[in-house]
Amino acid sequence: MVNARTYPLWRDLAMSEDLPKEALKTVIEALCAPAKCLAGFDARGDQWREEALKAALPALLARTSAKRLRGRLLVHGDEKLLAALAAEGTVTADDVPAILRHRRLWAGLVSALARRPEQVEAAVALLPCLADHEVERVVGDWDPDRYTRKEGAAPPPPVPQPLFDAVLEASLTPLTAYLLHPEPEEGWEAVSGYAKDWSLELGGRSAWAMLARCPERWAELVAHPTLGAAVQHLLLDQAETQAREDARTHAAGYLPGEEPGEELPAAEPAPALSEELLLACLPALCLPELANLPNPQVTARRTLHHIACRVDNNPRLADLAAEQLHAAADTAVVRGQLLHLPEKQENDYEFDGRVRRLAEDLALLSINPDHLAGACAQLAALDPPAVVSPAPSRTLIRIVDDTLLADHDRPARLLERHSEHRRAQTLAALAANPHTPHPAVTDVLTVLHPAELAWIAEKIDGPDWFLGAAAAVPAPEDEDDGVLRLLSDDDLDQHPDPAAVLQSWLDSPATGEILSRSEVYRALLNSRHHTLEHLRQIPAGEVLTRHEPEITLTTLLEHCGRSTGRWEALATAMTFEHDDTKLTFGELLDSLDGTPARARTS
Repeated sequence: MVNARTYPLWRDLAMSEDLPKEALKTVIEALCAPAKCLAGFDARGDQWREEALKAALPALLARTSAKRLRGRLLVHGDEKLLAALAAEGTVTADDVPAILRHRRLWAGLVSALARRPEQVEAAVALLPCLADHEVERVVGDWDPDRYTRKEGAAPPPPVPQPLFDAVLEASLTPLTAYLLHPEPEEGWEAVSGYAKDWSLELGGRSAWAMLARCPERWAELVAHPTLGAAVQHLLLDQAETQAREDARTHAAGYLPGEEPGEELPAAEPAPALSEELLLACLPALCLPELANLPNPQVTARRTLHHIACRVDNNPRLADLAAEQLHAAADTAVVRGQLLHLPEKQENDYEFDGRVRRLAEDLALLSINPDHLAGACAQLAALDPPAVVSPAPSRTLIRIVDDTLLADHDRPARLLERHSEHRRAQTLAALAANPHTPHPAVTDVLTVLHPAELAWIAEKIDGPDWFLGAAAAVPAPEDEDDGVLRLLSDDDLDQHPDPAAVLQSWLDSPATGEILSRSEVYRALLNSRHHTLEHLRQIPAGEVLTRHEPEITLTTLLEHCGRSTGRWEALATAMTFEHDDTKLTFGELLDSLDGTPARARTS
């Protein structure tokens, strides 16, 4: 046990070039042994010891060759210090077993070891010990000081080619193995329907991050006998997307000599993949490895969407692989029975999105008139949108262009508030496909909401026959534009029967739409014209939790009065979920009426 106040002395001894070899063991023991005092462990003294040891560690490791003593020292180094010492050559691959006895291997240590030419082979041998998501960081974090390096400091050496090749192969191997045996993971059947739709994502960010660093080798890698399929999938999924992201990043920045405020012209980036590369990737285009996955109702739909995304990212594929794409679309529709529309289940909020996505994918890929007509029929079966014009708010100010003050309440503009224009947008995509039967499209037009027809007239630049058919749909006899307009109390004051107007809000289809019902309920609750009869029709959760208490305070006091049983029943009834719309406020009050009126005796 050494005196804690002597740790600076031991530190200076350790760092002294004149320290004899015979003293190393004693100095190391003094700096590595926990600090103690008469009462036991000395926490403050041990902090001084750790600070002294950290300062002396590089010098001690540089002078110590005995494995046992080096092991004592390596335990006390943190990851950053050990990586820095490995980059200098003070820590070598021979020290790795001692380091791994107390901590897991990390990418920074492998990178640092590989900076020494004599350690590259040993660094490559350590790659299998890293977790899959960390392997790419060996190259990605090759220069840990890239953001903090001072001007004039020497940059790190280039990544050794053997290390780069090994990391590239290790990053591509998981996807390569999956493509050979693309079975769903254990427990896949138990996850939600939404998650199942996304279960076929190919490859993580690590594989693409490595591939993106060597575009000059893509032509060679797509023909690789083992890794080629994985490379083809990654290039089709990522290359063009990355090129557009890089172009946006460049346009958002500024070049040397330019002012930060100057806007660069947004130029369309050149294709990341040449036509030769696209042709070389065609074997992977339609995801043949995933053709026989179980649960085809889900996997075929997801595969079709994956192919459509690839064509959307690489439009040249529509011409280069037309027959292949058409066949893949037909196969997916038949195998997955995608045009057999199941009944919409309660709380299935993804139902409409799946139908629209399928129609969009077929509009892009299919030339089968029957399949395209089936997609139109599915669109026609979707619930119409509930278009709501919100009431003026004292706290929410609409910010619109001065030129639009007079027409910001247009049906087409209101339709876009909650992205409810997407059905009309999808129908326009189907109409743009020359193989879609015109009668199938016009049948959908006849069931569209008036606001959807208005949106098509304003926003779509499609075939003349489609725009003409949309304009020819007869308007409702009452010339109603289909918009539910939530009025302010000042506007309601001008109406002969404000209560009837509020009731019309509750009777409208908007109360059945998840995106608009809360807006309707909130406008009614905030109105001074509402009555108890209105409140009874609103979900209890809306009445009791999303407004000021005085709205229902009087009602609850009258119903419960001095009955202990009714107050207890009220507390029991308030167990509904935050999004429960089944129990109305009226049903809640009626349930209290059935409770025996047991008065308090205290």
